[in-house]
Amino acid sequence: MTAHGAAASRQDGDGQLRRVMGPGLLLLFIVGDVLGTGVYALTGQVAAEVGGAAWAPFLVAFLVAMLTAASYLELVTKFPQAAGAALYTHKAFGVHFLTFVVAFTVMASGITSASTAARAFAANFAEGFSLSLGEGVGVTVVALAFILLVAAVNFRGVGESVKANVVLTLVELTGLLFIIAVGAVALGGGEGDLSRVTEFETGSGGVFGSVTTATALAFFAMVGFEDSVNMAEETRDPVRIFPRVMLIGLAVTGLIYVLVSISAVALVPVEQLGEGDTPLLQVVQAGAPGFPLGIFAFVTMFAVANSALINMLMASRLMYGMSRQAVIPAVFGRVHAGLRSPWVAILVTTGMAVALITVVGRVPALGGTTALLLLCVFAVVNVAVLVLRKEPVSHRHFRTPTALPVLGALACAFLASPLVERDPAQYRTAGVLLALGVLLWVVAAAFNKRRYGTATLARDPALLKRGPGEDAGPRRPGD
Repeated sequence: MTAHGAAASRQDGDGQLRRVMGPGLLLLFIVGDVLGTGVYALTGQVAAEVGGAAWAPFLVAFLVAMLTAASYLELVTKFPQAAGAALYTHKAFGVHFLTFVVAFTVMASGITSASTAARAFAANFAEGFSLSLGEGVGVTVVALAFILLVAAVNFRGVGESVKANVVLTLVELTGLLFIIAVGAVALGGGEGDLSRVTEFETGSGGVFGSVTTATALAFFAMVGFEDSVNMAEETRDPVRIFPRVMLIGLAVTGLIYVLVSISAVALVPVEQLGEGDTPLLQVVQAGAPGFPLGIFAFVTMFAVANSALINMLMASRLMYGMSRQAVIPAVFGRVHAGLRSPWVAILVTTGMAVALITVVGRVPALGGTTALLLLCVFAVVNVAVLVLRKEPVSHRHFRTPTALPVLGALACAFLASPLVERDPAQYRTAGVLLALGVLLWVVAAAFNKRRYGTATLARDPALLKRGPGEDAGPRRPGD
């Protein structure tokens, strides 16, 4: 995933975001948002869960993502504003605490995603420089150094642009297309074993249990499409453009993932592919042994580094926004006088990432936690679209068949449940993160009650994603 909440803060003189994105740029944004750490780092772990048919979990994850995307399309064309799940939750239910939980969950998913990328970066760094770091202290040290470097860049301030995202997308896309080409050439030359792609490794739950367990992990590779709704105010004619472009973007990424997974299991035995956090490097080594492995390692590093940076940007700015709306303590909204970056929020979100990298460690656990958090958000969004059917708008908009959000809500809730045999560490990690968020909410509510006479001051969830200097601070009742 290359951009979690990557809506820029570019504004005209009248305070409106400039509509600079046409269908082409929006398509590249969506494709680039979905491509990234997931497929580069977790293909082997998915194969380890389900066997040679590793394409099946990616296909199921794609179908579940399409169900949820249909709900997002109705909501973004009905309410073309840059706020995403928090806005839709607030409009549907009007419960400030629930809006906060959704916003904090999105923020936490950005931190776990960046931590996943940091571990993947470290593993590919070791391969790129031929270092024997193992999977313990050495990789952890590199991952921590990387996340601190990301924090330094974040502190200096980074202006995100859609055109820069085009370049990053092309790099990531090139790496994955190269894997597909390597697989096609190698298989055409009689190498590898294509019959492996029909083999299922079934445990006590049979094929269904194996595929759903692997899908719960593979879903991490499909997240990111939801961030595109934050570009609604910068897209030309979003009501007309969004449905076609989002569906095409998801179809393209889904097809790439299926082809990449087929190439991977056909060229590398499943038991070998599931070892370590650099599965696609093994594919290059097996299918194109003459190709300099370090080059592909650097492509992977570039892809996951970008993912980490944009996720940490999103997380720190969202924490800043929640503080400025007085839904968490005001100290988290402090801005550096010279650089105008939210330095306290950056320190806190970086500290959380450091703890996750150190304590949780492995890529599958961190990626699985990201998927778990976002599946919960997606379940809420799928319900919200049904609730908001009673709130008509004056303009025409996309309307998804009622069955799709119902199926989407059920599928997301199921994949987030213990029924898919998730690693318990994912629930513990998500629980600790959300407990921290609730604690911050309670402290802020107590302060607001004593000072303003009301526990909740946030009135506009759309403000939660604004950057430093755009909001004057907490609103008092009646302001």
